[in-house]
Amino acid sequence: MNVLLLLALILFILMSIVGGKKGIRSFLALFLNFGVIFLTILFMLSIKNTIIVTLIACTIISCINLFYINKFNHKTLAAFVSTIITLAVLVFFIFIIEHHSMIQGFGEEQEEEINAFSLYVGIDFAKIAICTIIMGAIGAIIDISLSISSSMNELFVHDPSVTKKNLFNSGLKIGRDILGTTTNTLYFAFVGGYLTLIIWFKRLSYSFGDIINSKTFCAEVISILSGGIGVAIIIPITSWISASIFLQKREKGKQYKEIK
Repeated sequence: MNVLLLLALILFILMSIVGGKKGIRSFLALFLNFGVIFLTILFMLSIKNTIIVTLIACTIISCINLFYINKFNHKTLAAFVSTIITLAVLVFFIFIIEHHSMIQGFGEEQEEEINAFSLYVGIDFAKIAICTIIMGAIGAIIDISLSISSSMNELFVHDPSVTKKNLFNSGLKIGRDILGTTTNTLYFAFVGGYLTLIIWFKRLSYSFGDIINSKTFCAEVISILSGGIGVAIIIPITSWISASIFLQKREKGKQYKEIK
């Protein structure tokens, strides 16, 4: 417990020094996000439609990370709208993938751990698998959408006369630059979290076929690939929506000057 408090204190001090007031809000947002996830789990136990609960939770998390940390403005509005649209597209895609992959439930590697527990918990594990993938992708989607909209906003501020096409193309170029690093982040998060599982596979002399057919392994890989697809989808969506919102802002500014 003392170690946890010490690490939390170090993180708070560093975020305060580097980020100022925004850094403090970012630190508090960690606990707000944890609270949302905890409440989501509680609601999943009592509400049958767990996917709707997860989507509502993701919407709240998006609001916290965008509007609470960075306040309400044109760039956070563009990032929020892009995130919601991407989530809708991604959920439809994940439904199809989950149905064909059959990754719900526990793998044989986890049988010994859960052997003492009853599996009759009254929850559809197929829906839980979908919810897990959605929650795993939401962080990367919010991050890349805000990165693109924020960068495009800086371009628009320095060149207010930029055309919508040029601004959109700039957003795509920015997205391409961070696409590879974001997908690699998802990949290394899997490797770091499941390094012991990979070593376990090696120790038990699993063949390549056994590994790629393992339910536990496939579930994580599908989660990574789905998150990567979400990241790829949100780049053009954010670029287009940001360009539209920023240009609409310029037109409103011109109309206001003409009225004056």
